[in-house]
Amino acid sequence: MPRDALPYVRLVMTAGVLSMKVLMRLFLLAAFVPVSLTGANAAASEAQIPPSLVAETYVLGAGDVLSIFVWRNPDLSVTVPVRPDGRITTPLVEDLSVAGKTTVQVAREIEAVLKEYVKSPQVNVIVSSAASVLNQVKVLGQVRTPKAVIFVDGMTVLDVVLAVGGLNEFASGNRAKVVRNENGKNVEVGVRLKDIQEGDLRTNIPVRAGDVLVVPQSLF
Repeated sequence: MPRDALPYVRLVMTAGVLSMKVLMRLFLLAAFVPVSLTGANAAASEAQIPPSLVAETYVLGAGDVLSIFVWRNPDLSVTVPVRPDGRITTPLVEDLSVAGKTTVQVAREIEAVLKEYVKSPQVNVIVSSAASVLNQVKVLGQVRTPKAVIFVDGMTVLDVVLAVGGLNEFASGNRAKVVRNENGKNVEVGVRLKDIQEGDLRTNIPVRAGDVLVVPQSLF
């Protein structure tokens, strides 16, 4: 090889090594980025799960509206209300008692009935409108919007207060109380809502379905 050609050979070899290094970095970056994005998306998805997806803990009651889907059987898929007697009626399934049960339990019971008519039925039950008093926390008194809030498993007093827009200017937040039924008797639990809103979470207790949060008016 001519000596004057050596510089070109070294240049090509150097460029090749640099190209390989660049390619390796791009490869590692490509392998890393999807994992990072996936993790971020998963965290975001977990944080944005709506209460309606907490199906296994929602107890059905009169007033709820259920959407019932039977796979590959659109004629059997309907939307029905839960009657005051706690029952529903769908095609081929009459007077099924659903009050006090979860959507998963109801789906399995509908499948058991449909097995007589449909091969390997697969049923999904979704609460399309939640109105049962069995799953409400009522808020009374000095809050922005006194109303009944749909109960979600894991909900705390702070969650309930935020759902009604917070305390109004006349509220005596630290004299608030949660009234709940225990063994047939009403029990009162004091909560300090003003302190909770300021970051002292010691009385930020979990609420239960059927609780009533009462916020009195300030004396001054």
